[in-house]
Amino acid sequence: MSKTPPSPDKIREEISEFLHDKYGSNVAIADIDVNAPHEGTTAYSNKPALEDIDFKLKPMELEAYLQQYVVHQDPAIEILATKICTHFHRRRLEFEDPSTEPTVGQIKSNILMIGPTGVGKTYIVKLIADKIGVPFVKGDATKFSETGYVGGDVDDLIRDLVREAGGEIKLAEYGIVYVDEIDKIAASGSMHGPDVSRTGVQRALLKLMEDTEVDLRTPHDLAGQMEAVMETQRKGKASRKKVSTKNILFIVSGAFNSLPEIIGKRLAKGTMGFRGPRDIVSDPKELIKKVTTTDLVEFGFESEFIGRLPVVAQLSDLSEEGLYDILMNPHSAVIQGKKRDFAAYGIELEFEEEVLREIAKRAHVQGIGARGLTSVVESILIQFEKLLPSSSVRKLKVTRDLIENPNQAAIEMLTNDAIAGFQRDFLEKHGFILEIPTESRIWIRDHLKVKPSEIRKKLMEMFTNYEYGLKLTGRQNLQLTPDVLKDPDAYLDRMIKDAYRESEGKEDKTD
Repeated sequence: MSKTPPSPDKIREEISEFLHDKYGSNVAIADIDVNAPHEGTTAYSNKPALEDIDFKLKPMELEAYLQQYVVHQDPAIEILATKICTHFHRRRLEFEDPSTEPTVGQIKSNILMIGPTGVGKTYIVKLIADKIGVPFVKGDATKFSETGYVGGDVDDLIRDLVREAGGEIKLAEYGIVYVDEIDKIAASGSMHGPDVSRTGVQRALLKLMEDTEVDLRTPHDLAGQMEAVMETQRKGKASRKKVSTKNILFIVSGAFNSLPEIIGKRLAKGTMGFRGPRDIVSDPKELIKKVTTTDLVEFGFESEFIGRLPVVAQLSDLSEEGLYDILMNPHSAVIQGKKRDFAAYGIELEFEEEVLREIAKRAHVQGIGARGLTSVVESILIQFEKLLPSSSVRKLKVTRDLIENPNQAAIEMLTNDAIAGFQRDFLEKHGFILEIPTESRIWIRDHLKVKPSEIRKKLMEMFTNYEYGLKLTGRQNLQLTPDVLKDPDAYLDRMIKDAYRESEGKEDKTD
């Protein structure tokens, strides 16, 4: 009679006990999320289905879509939209007609993107994946080299693609793998030390970019082994799952900062004796446009690796005007994202156009492209994002004065909000209107010696006895001048005495 198979938790417990008995308390089994992406990769959880892939999207349609979100990168967008659409149309043709004979020696339209940091490389690829409806993962090439990976673990990019596809292998096989900072794994020329690792990563990625199969489970992958144990428990055996990379599109990118120098030397050598110094291109932005396969090999890539990246798209650096246009774009992730941050607290956020120009100017000085926009906006609004949710402020207009001294502006805003709250409280509790002119607000801000969040309570304490005095005088309102604020009790005492004297004077006249 067969025993009832143990639960996954029981299996985990027994493995933990085994490790503890054999190796002591220094070794233990970790809590593993089998759906979590591997180190060095980022998954984007849209989890589309195979039928959701828009195989019929045409280049001009995708180009128009991207131009709604990305500015000043039209040449790159044109190339990306065209080649990616063609890639998926080829996949559609083969998917709908499996009898279609593949071309001998066919190379996929894998793409190399060249451009400085902060110009939107990742953003563009994610937009494309979302629009087409395919799973998408991003990996950082430096993670594979710096942690000593020499090939095998780049396969984790494919495994994470399957996780992103919700476990649907067929869907993952039409996904997009994006590897950033690819220029960091270029060999420098000496084939020992770090260069061996870098070359190894190139060869491992080259294998993926070709038509190969990747095992979903590996002996060193504890999460995969746990999955296998659970599957064996459910089905009696664990199937060996493989993922084909034949139809997966690979996009790699990097800044390639030293590449213009290599291109310049090649061009200078080719024109030696035929042109004067003025005729030789020296601007790095112009030189990079003349890149060839030879330059990339000289940079440190193996020729076979570059050969699997037949499409090159170059993104240009963003000027101050370009950064301003990003902010003005109605789809701007920077502005719209920050508006949603404040909207989560019920606060409407508005920017003056002059402010957007100043933000672009400050961001351009940082020299990190569009990333600088987020940095500048965050530095301006961080105090408001922290303080306003605890206030009754429901609209924030970002003006030039505000960005010049955001901390001071936040204090003034919260002070005025607290004063308005105090006025409402006093009216609701006592039925009297307290007028607080500008000079009195300044006095409260500068002399009350409490945090803005405590001003409302402090003022209520200072004027808690005023209901009696106001009733004696028969007033419906009172102006709180700086003199009143300096010594409320003394003013109240004078006000009551004056009321008594006035009352006695009226009685004497009556007698």
